[in-house]
Formats: sequence, structure tokens, C-alpha cells
Amino acid sequence: MISLPDGPDPYPAYQALRQAGPVHRVEMPDGVPVWLVTRYRDVRAALANPALSNDPRYATAAFGAGEDAGDGRWRPENLHNMLRTDPPRHTRLRRLTASAFTARRVQRLRPRIIQVTDALLEKMACVTGPVDLIAGLAFPLPITVICELLGIPEQDRDQMREWTGAVLAYRVDEATVANAARAREMIHQYLTDLIAQRRRQPADDVVSELIAARDQHGGLTEIELLSTVSLLLTAGHETTVNLIGNGMLALLRHPQVLDAVRADPGLVAPMVEEMLRYDSPIVPGIMKFVAADTTIAGAPIPKGDIVLLAVGSANRDPEVFPRPEELIPDRSPNPHLSFGHGTHFCIGAALARMETEIALSGLLRRFQDIQLAVPWEQLTWRPSFIRGLTELPVHLVS
Repeated sequence: MISLPDGPDPYPAYQALRQAGPVHRVEMPDGVPVWLVTRYRDVRAALANPALSNDPRYATAAFGAGEDAGDGRWRPENLHNMLRTDPPRHTRLRRLTASAFTARRVQRLRPRIIQVTDALLEKMACVTGPVDLIAGLAFPLPITVICELLGIPEQDRDQMREWTGAVLAYRVDEATVANAARAREMIHQYLTDLIAQRRRQPADDVVSELIAARDQHGGLTEIELLSTVSLLLTAGHETTVNLIGNGMLALLRHPQVLDAVRADPGLVAPMVEEMLRYDSPIVPGIMKFVAADTTIAGAPIPKGDIVLLAVGSANRDPEVFPRPEELIPDRSPNPHLSFGHGTHFCIGAALARMETEIALSGLLRRFQDIQLAVPWEQLTWRPSFIRGLTELPVHLVS
């Protein structure tokens, strides 16, 4: 069995797999076998395939019926949210959560996001020597926004980053499994306490709104409430951290493209879409669990197996994206799959886009020149179920 493509640049390996065939049996870094789907047409179709569930309890071939994976990931508080459920339950949970991410509410956040971004940029401008764009901007911006939405105090945000990082790490040994289980327990205890506090003293935040949906309207069970808040915390910042980091690295490796975007602010929004396509944070991909025997691109996939939809590979499929290895700021159309497709399309996509657009615009406006402080090959990537850098050291010229 072949290993899942990994490392600083997994895309040549994905290209070879696409050329070799649409579906492959591969082994994840934690040893779990999956069916890897590599071509755009098949990935997109699979995202709408009713035989492929988001509920990991269908993965009986990998974990056994009803068994935990050893790190707490299948505990009830991790399974009762819109990411891990299917319609009609998913539809109800998504509807109850959608009010936090309506277009109007997201737009109301713009002044605050600009304010946070400008403050972070000014802080970085005061640093002598290289600055880490991950620690200085890519992390604190989205974690500040999602924590303010949820009502999590500023002093707890670094701890949240540490816990969510542990939860998303590959379970390659006993230490990482134990660390993930411990982090999950800490998150759940923290959020349980937060929910109890908001019940006593409601505030103008999403947690209070969800509590009202639970207590006043009966729209959520208690476990759904906890699971939903936990999902919003993790998904509400991790994807954007890596979108900003991966995207800025791509631009720094293509200085002519960076110069073009700097010269034309109208390119910022389409550039964010190209950042999403070119080096997606959703790598290795979207995991699905086979609820009924099915077929993908002619390959029979039995019930109980796991399917991994390789979004990063699909986003570079030349049948859909001409010159897929190039970073093209005004690429159009750009139907990338980094926010998914269909029923489970990312509910926070508009917020992630806006945060990244404001971060990119702010960087280009505040600094006349931005350059990598080390060769890109020396950068390290998090051993995680999503693709992101541990740090991105740069030189900034005001």
C-alpha cells in the first residue's frame, strides 16, 4: 500500500496519482487505510454522494463498530455537530448555526477585522529583524475574531490554539494520541464551563444565542450545543490561519504575482480564491465514511471503509484548471473545492475570505516590501489533518 503524499510539496505526487488513476488505496500517516480520490470530477461528485457519510461511526472497517479511535475523536461531544452529521439532522443544525455567519453579520464584522489587522501590522512593524507571519498575523487575526464571536476571553486564546493543534495532529504514536485525547478533554471542559457561565449571564455572543436556541426553543440538545460550539471554535480559525500562511508563502515564492496584486487592489479578492486553489489548507482532504456499498470512478468501495477526497489534487486537475501549477491572480473561472461543495459547503467561507482579503490588503498597504527570511524548503509544516506552516519568517520593509 502506498503512503499518502506529504512533505513541503506534495503536489507532484498528487499529479502522478491523478495520471495513474482516479482512485487509489493509500495509508494515512497514522496507519489507517483509505481510498484516495484524486480527480476533480470524481471529488466533486463524491461530495454529493449520499452513500458517503460525514459520520465516522460508519467507518467500521477501520475502527470497529462503536469503537473509539483512542484519542477521543469519536466521543459524543465530537459527533453531534453539522460537520459530523448528515441530512436531515445536519440541515437542522446548520440552520440553527447559520445566523452567526449570515452575509449581513459577516459584513458588520469588517470594521473590527480591519482594526485588529491594523493593530497587528503596526506591532510587526516595530520588530527589528525577521517577523513570523503566522504568529504575528495569520493566527491572532482569525482566533481573535472567532473568540470574540463566541465570547472567549483574550487571555485564553493561545491555549485554544495549543489545544486545537493537538487535536488536529496526526496520531502517529502513543504520545500524540494521548496528547490529542487530553486536549479534547480540556476543550470540552472549558466550553462546558463557558456555556454554564453564559446561562447565568447571557452576553452578545454566539454561545448565548445557541444557548437560547437550546433552552428557549428546544432546537438543540445539550450535547449538540457543546459539539457545535467546539466545532465553531476549531473550524472558525484553523482553516483561515493556514489559508493566510499558505497563500502568503505562495505569493512570496512568486514575487511578480505579488507585485501585480500590490499594483492593482482589484486583484485581491480573486487572488484569495487562487490562494485557496493553489495550496489549499484542506490537505490532505475531506474524509468521508462509507454508509453503503458504492462505486467511485468505477472502483467498488465497500460499506465501512473510509474515502479521502483529495481537495488539493482536485484543485490542480488540468481538466478543470488550465496551467494548474501556475499562480494566476485573475484566474477565472476558479471553481476550487477548498470550501467543499453541496450540503456541507463551509458555513464560514465568507468570513474566511473577508479575513484573508483584509490581511492581504493590509500587508501590501503597510509594507513596501516583504521577503522570505529563509529558503522556503527549510520551512516546516504541521503534522496535521489540515495543511499549514509552523512559522513563516519574513523581512518587512515599511
